[in-house]
Amino acid sequence: MRHTLHLADRDIGTDNGAFVMGIVNATPDSFWQESRGGADEALRLIGEGADILDVGGESSRPGAEYVDAETEIQRVIPVISEIRKHSDIPVSVDTRKYEVMRAAFEAGADILNDISAFEDDPRLGKYAADTKMPVILMHKRGNPVIMQNNTAYHDVFAEVDSYLTERAAFAESCGISSSKIIVDPGIGFGKNCTANKELILRCGELCGRKYPVLMALSRKTCIGDMTGRPVQDRLYGTLAADVIAVLAGACIIRVHDVAAAADTMKVTGALEQHSDAEGRRFEYI
Repeated sequence: MRHTLHLADRDIGTDNGAFVMGIVNATPDSFWQESRGGADEALRLIGEGADILDVGGESSRPGAEYVDAETEIQRVIPVISEIRKHSDIPVSVDTRKYEVMRAAFEAGADILNDISAFEDDPRLGKYAADTKMPVILMHKRGNPVIMQNNTAYHDVFAEVDSYLTERAAFAESCGISSSKIIVDPGIGFGKNCTANKELILRCGELCGRKYPVLMALSRKTCIGDMTGRPVQDRLYGTLAADVIAVLAGACIIRVHDVAAAADTMKVTGALEQHSDAEGRRFEYI
């Protein structure tokens, strides 16, 4: 199956299982130390086969503290500017702040990745509409400092689905085209392992399948819960979860380990294409 994303000035596509979004954390406190870095890390991930880079200047790991806009800008803009000297790869910016995204877009960024789904700074909605950039809207509870204090749900899928549907409707009311909206169920953001497993298995059903789905599973606590492995040993578990999420309907996977993920998605896409050519439907469930 071919996947397409509509940027402000062009479309990108892949015949692989999903787009691979490489994580570049321009922060000193991201939970996976190997993802911390700047332009050198970004260029390395491009060489490993990333389709998109996601640059962030504020950690959103559980317990992370708020970072002011000026600090965030000082962290991410030099990275984006250096990337643009070498590559036209789509760049996503992981931010909740209008000032940061405006500076990033002017420096050459293409996509807004807002973990607050426009709740923290509603100005982002109109700005995204005016610039015609795609947006990623994520579900979470509270802020990173307290989000793991409340992980109980009556029906996690229904609650996450309802929230994302409502936030996507808000985005459309700002003037953002439905074709520019991507949803993310927020694995690990105010959720326990049971909730995360349900969302992985049903991610493709979110919002009535109206919007592309991004899944960010890389080396997260739920992978550790399922494998019994510490963060440095969660690559294989991450790859397994990514494949299952893609077979369930995800079209973007956000990862730390780009080379391994890129190969995994090439194989997934090749087998899907073979299955289609043989008249069979390649499905997990």
